[in-house]
Amino acid sequence: MILFICKRLLGAIPSIFGLSIITFLLVQLIPGNPVLTYLRVSNIQASEETVQAIRIEMGLDQPLVTQYIQWLTNILQFDFGTSFISKRSVLDEIMLHFIPTMQLTSVAFILIIVSSIPLGVTSALHKGKWFDRLTQLFAFSSVSLPTFWLGFLLMYLFSVQLNLLPVLGKGSVAHFVLPATTLALGYIGTYLRLIRAGTIEVLKEPFVLYAQARGLKERTIVWRHILKKAASPTLTGLGMSFGNMLGGTFIVENIFAWPGMGKLLVESIVNQDYPMIQACVLLLGMAFVLINLIVDIFCGLLDPRIRLAGDR
Repeated sequence: MILFICKRLLGAIPSIFGLSIITFLLVQLIPGNPVLTYLRVSNIQASEETVQAIRIEMGLDQPLVTQYIQWLTNILQFDFGTSFISKRSVLDEIMLHFIPTMQLTSVAFILIIVSSIPLGVTSALHKGKWFDRLTQLFAFSSVSLPTFWLGFLLMYLFSVQLNLLPVLGKGSVAHFVLPATTLALGYIGTYLRLIRAGTIEVLKEPFVLYAQARGLKERTIVWRHILKKAASPTLTGLGMSFGNMLGGTFIVENIFAWPGMGKLLVESIVNQDYPMIQACVLLLGMAFVLINLIVDIFCGLLDPRIRLAGDR
């Protein structure tokens, strides 16, 4: 198992290194001049001497490779620079917004698990019956709804018409309900169908019949044996979905004015805050890689076949 984990950790290093290169070059391709942007937001007159001095101060007079090495060196020392807009440390600014994004994503992720697993398993056990048809209709509908449309629909229904839930911002537990539901609903339909299909396949295997012949309770067979075997592809998908939700909350956070990373990144792009853009993209990408690494290791613990295949 230790060898399996070490291989996964070593395999993540090239991904993170490649991500850093893409992030650095991506910002270089953004239209505009970072020096002029900095002078504009700082209310400094853009004379030729000032532009040249700021350019040297930022290291933009150096070759591209030298700029990348210097930028990467600063990143490894947790120095992401200073925001053009707030004049604060980029890392401090990101931490203020990363925690709300993690909170929202975690609540949505828990909602996906507690909804899709019971519904998917129950639907598989009652295949072809009214409950199965109802859950399939729900799954199809939830996947088909656009996130921005669903967010405004829930806002209009539960906040404007019924006045049950708050609309904007982050405060009490009630503020989580609408954005977390909007973020999770499409994934619930996807994993409901995935778990249903996996459970139906496992139900056909001989060990289920043997377990029934031994007199094991149906609840024990389903939740201890069938679900464990059907969960491996679902876990991999859930790990990728958590990373996608973490980096894809832009629409939800902007609809509900949630003070998270998505809202921060959109504002940074609009204001051409280059250090903030680089840091947001890099950290969200690293979070995606690390979450998938954790899921791979967990799947190896859950299913020995994956671990043995990795060792070979």
